[in-house]
Amino acid sequence: QPIYLRTTGKSALAFRDKELPGHGIDYHKDGYGSPIGKWKETEIAEGKKTKLEFESGVVVEGKIDKILRHDGKLLLITFSDCTVKHGDRVLFDPAWGTFDMAVGEKISSVFNGAADKDAYNQVALVPKERTIKVPSDAKRKRLENLYAQVRKIRMSKTGCDRLGEIWETQQAEHPDDWLLSMEIFELLDTTGQQPELKARIERFLNERKAKTKDLSTLINWGFRLVEYHKKPEYQAALHASPK
Repeated sequence: QPIYLRTTGKSALAFRDKELPGHGIDYHKDGYGSPIGKWKETEIAEGKKTKLEFESGVVVEGKIDKILRHDGKLLLITFSDCTVKHGDRVLFDPAWGTFDMAVGEKISSVFNGAADKDAYNQVALVPKERTIKVPSDAKRKRLENLYAQVRKIRMSKTGCDRLGEIWETQQAEHPDDWLLSMEIFELLDTTGQQPELKARIERFLNERKAKTKDLSTLINWGFRLVEYHKKPEYQAALHASPK
């Protein structure tokens, strides 16, 4: 199951097909991100500094400024001075501003178009298949296992020699997946190992990028994140953030 959702470009948050006040495309103009899943039981209250530890390993730590509920359901928690990490990987840095965390245990389906199309100022595009269920078959589980192997290598800082084998498996069994390639590319870029493999993966990503506009945006964003992670301010935040 996915553990973190990130969008790029103008994004809006909605509940029951109605945009949440203050969470339209003007506010989330550069994209949106939030962890997915359950966290360990923790008291949450406005004005309190809180640490949420998700079962997935994602950790959210910051001061709760606002809690949004609707019909008794917890929808959104707004943090200030917030750090979000998965292992050593920073998913959100306090310097990026306010962190609005959506509350949800899982992604049950994906639908094309905006939930509140009037607020989003667009005509909803209805695909032939109206709802796309998240797959959970054996093939998907094998792909998730590859992601887990890469995550283990990244966190343990050992086993980089296996990245070539993992990438070849992904290419053979999951040729449409590009995100794992980006993760492996970043690991190789960070460690400086296997430059030939890194170059092959970069060529693959650039070829995928050239095929569709949507992929071009996402892959370009991935390359930008790789470069951002090298910056001194990111490294300083990484080492200053609590483990």
